[in-house]
Amino acid sequence: MYAPQGTLHLVLEVLAYAQDEAEHHGRPAHITIAVHSDGSVSVADNGRGTDTRIDDKGQTIRKPVMATKDIRFFDSRETVVLSDGLPRRGMSVVASLSTWLTHTNRRLNGSWTQRYEHGIPVTDLTDIPDDGTTGTTVHFLPDAVFVKPNHVTMGELRHLAKPSVASLTIGIREE
Repeated sequence: MYAPQGTLHLVLEVLAYAQDEAEHHGRPAHITIAVHSDGSVSVADNGRGTDTRIDDKGQTIRKPVMATKDIRFFDSRETVVLSDGLPRRGMSVVASLSTWLTHTNRRLNGSWTQRYEHGIPVTDLTDIPDDGTTGTTVHFLPDAVFVKPNHVTMGELRHLAKPSVASLTIGIREE
């Protein structure tokens, strides 16, 4: 129901967040989509990274985009449509329809990763060493029980994964 085009639609859901970042912050950006030999897909960008905050207990917290439905797309009267012609529903759909999803985040104030299984966080935010870059990588394995077909072709990606602004480039590769 939420990914009738299969894995390709899930890729477009993730790509939409990276494109939003590039459009709203007006700086040159690059996104890399990789289709891995195990059927998983990763979408990596060089944006600012997912917003994180420090709570009153000193714990790092982040927006719960992976585990909660995005009300901009579920509860809105206007339907946002992706390049495959289907409605955008948000990152939580990708997480819930994936056997696993790893969200890696790099910001100027720290880097971390977190793993989800069918949309449920199975790890806390885990700090990772800074590497001098910023950006977000979402790596996921669509669950073949819920998402058919469980693969995406390079031709489909090249056709539908078009940059939304002139300062954005998108690279696609098979691994």
